[in-house]
Amino acid sequence: MPTVIAHHDVKDTKHWLASPKREEVFGPLGVTNIRTFVDPENSTRVAVLMDVADMDVVMGAMQNEAMAEAMASDGVLPETLVILVEA
Repeated sequence: MPTVIAHHDVKDTKHWLASPKREEVFGPLGVTNIRTFVDPENSTRVAVLMDVADMDVVMGAMQNEAMAEAMASDGVLPETLVILVEA
């Protein structure tokens, strides 16, 4: 099970941190151990670290409307998203 880091910018860090959307959209995809991070020098730069059971499932979900809606709800700036997979 690879560990994945995804980092991106958000509009409102407090809102992003408080949102249940990560668990709601990633949990059913088999993603576990989701942890959040905030850049101490730029609080709108954030990251999640998570264990992913099936990368193909998650990457496919990243292309669907439900994921786009969840990201918009959380204030994620999608053009800043970078996904790194454990080597």
